[in-house]
Amino acid sequence: MKANKKTISPKTIAVAASLAAMQIGAVYAQSLNLDEVVVTASPTGRTKMKSSDSVTSVGEEAIMRSGATSAAEILRSIPGIRAESSGGEGNANITVRGAPVSAGGSRYVQMQEDGLPVLLFGDISFGTPDQFMRTDFTTDRVEVVRGGSASTLASNAPGAIINFVSKAGRDVGNAVGVTTGLGSRLNRYDFNFGSAIGADTYFNMGGFTRQGEGGPFKTGFNSQDGGQFKASVTKELDKGSYVRVNFKNLDDKTPTILPVPTKVTNGSIQTLPGIDPRNAFFINPNMTRDTTIDRNGNQVTTNPADGLHVTSRSIGLEAKLNLDSGWTVEERMRKSTNGGRFVGMFPADNGNGGNTFTGTMFNTSLDNMDNMFNDLKASKSFDMNGGKSVFTGGLFTGSQNLAQTWFWNQYTVGTNGSWSAPVSSGWNTWGGCCSRTYDVKYNVTAPYAALSWEKDKLTVEGSVRQNDMSATGQTFQGSTPTSATSLSSASWNAASADTVNYKQSKMSYSGGANYALNKDTAFFARLSEGYNFAADRLLYGTAGSLNGSKPVSFNRLKQQELGIKHREGNLSLFGSFFMAQTDESNYEATTQKFTTNSYDAKGFELEAGYRSGAFRLSAGATITDAKIKSSLTAAEVGKKPRRQADIMYALSPSYRTGDLEYGAAIIGSSKSYGDDANTITMDGYVITNLFANYRINKQTSAIVSINNAFNKLAFTEVEGDGHAARALAGRSAKATLKYEF
Repeated sequence: MKANKKTISPKTIAVAASLAAMQIGAVYAQSLNLDEVVVTASPTGRTKMKSSDSVTSVGEEAIMRSGATSAAEILRSIPGIRAESSGGEGNANITVRGAPVSAGGSRYVQMQEDGLPVLLFGDISFGTPDQFMRTDFTTDRVEVVRGGSASTLASNAPGAIINFVSKAGRDVGNAVGVTTGLGSRLNRYDFNFGSAIGADTYFNMGGFTRQGEGGPFKTGFNSQDGGQFKASVTKELDKGSYVRVNFKNLDDKTPTILPVPTKVTNGSIQTLPGIDPRNAFFINPNMTRDTTIDRNGNQVTTNPADGLHVTSRSIGLEAKLNLDSGWTVEERMRKSTNGGRFVGMFPADNGNGGNTFTGTMFNTSLDNMDNMFNDLKASKSFDMNGGKSVFTGGLFTGSQNLAQTWFWNQYTVGTNGSWSAPVSSGWNTWGGCCSRTYDVKYNVTAPYAALSWEKDKLTVEGSVRQNDMSATGQTFQGSTPTSATSLSSASWNAASADTVNYKQSKMSYSGGANYALNKDTAFFARLSEGYNFAADRLLYGTAGSLNGSKPVSFNRLKQQELGIKHREGNLSLFGSFFMAQTDESNYEATTQKFTTNSYDAKGFELEAGYRSGAFRLSAGATITDAKIKSSLTAAEVGKKPRRQADIMYALSPSYRTGDLEYGAAIIGSSKSYGDDANTITMDGYVITNLFANYRINKQTSAIVSINNAFNKLAFTEVEGDGHAARALAGRSAKATLKYEF
């Protein structure tokens, strides 16, 4: 990456240390960079070598090498993280260290942009955080903290924090890029530009725009259409202080990738004739209208081709002030306006071997998912018992609106792309379960404190967080009309109105220690306990229990870990033994099933980097032994949680010869079960992504990447009765011409 040679001011050198955490350059996949300062889930910023957390960083160059086509795909190579990226650009299932994926989303993992949550909850139905974020040339790196202080330095993040850090414009390479699909119709344009605009002020701006099909899904229309623009302006102050204002505008449409009809024979998932789970897509140019009811009871017509259409507009403030008294004050604030629509075809059955099946049109309006978050903290260093201590006190406050309207019609869908008029309206689909509208606001207040002590080779850290959350709002269900497919008498049933008005409070804690044997080897240990407060998954099926008269369920995750960090010559290693205990309650819309389960998991994470001459290798592996400890279904006790593989691994070798660098990203998984009863087996798989990067001259490079190069069929989830399953996308390729200046 070519650096921007422009000089900001003489004081830039003086403030470099305090800003390093936000301005670190590209992190190569082949180096663990144990001396890198990590700011995510760290009160003051600490190097990986001195931290008692399990931390992974993925830089810009590594992201490009990976061939990732979404934010979730970037995470597949990170030990301990299970990212099911089969949902396309959004709607991914993400979890950590054997914690279950009970109903979708990222319940125990918080996704952040520049240190603040994208959404307050990670498992909102049809509104997961990855839907409202995109990676492009403005992304500097991704930091992942597993376990440990994630539970106390963020709300609803007991398992991990995944922080997408943006470029700020100082000493970064400016670039423009053009990407085209190879074998698919896609045109995408990326850019990033940062520069000085004064003696001590600089800016960064960039984003992308695209249009086409993209990937293996031949939709016949522009199923990818939209883009993103991000910008920030930073003003440097005295003593390493700074103030930054940032802005984002995202308006993007992508295909909604849902399970396709399958069948199960002798516990094994079988494909159906004419339906390839790697590229099947049942929305076509002829399916242009789906008539539903909005939150006000009015008829609205949606084009199913819009797929997953999201908008997110935000403005934020970030500041760091180093005061004369020795205190450091840091402030982060962001206000976001989020909305859109989730439309996709979900199989209600598999057609019993015929050429048609009943398709449920998941048509969900994301009426209002606005939020505002503020994180204010102050830190002070002082001497204690011959060592250096740092105290941090902070207050996180946030509000999250959650208003959605569901109205799901059913159609007879042909495997040849034909479809019928609705055979059932949203009022009657699945017994009328899924015609609903709700508008609830969640507020959280979370004071937290952290104390660290460092002397010689030992660092001891501890932190606590008090999470107080309230929810207020109302829910409605639909009235049943006189005809199964008629909307003329449609309305929201006033008698079904349910008031939401409750509060929850829980304290999280984390404590750890790191001991450095020498500059190249360190051991660490951690104990933590954190909580996730459920949102929309509590709203239906629990009538009368959300008005404050009864306790409201929550989800708990407790973790213990012991790890080692070591480097020697060209090799660096980061390994962690972990144990995790999870208690949760859940409701799943497609099965209309409530669960109250507890889980135990133990395992080992390994991350390694090696380089020798022109050869580089990064590797990661996770071994997990997870069990269902208790369940409302007695037969499931002692079984493996669904979709949890015993072994997951990633290998990323690359080799440079002259101006050409080429390599692969190999993602593997052992078998897992599709249901908690362990009656359906999902085979293990190995997915290979290939890339080649040719440096045409000092400023121009050509990059070709192939995702799932060998077109492997890899199932990531299956319905409990086996009638539908979802797989990773099939082979796709793209070429990028990038110019740096």
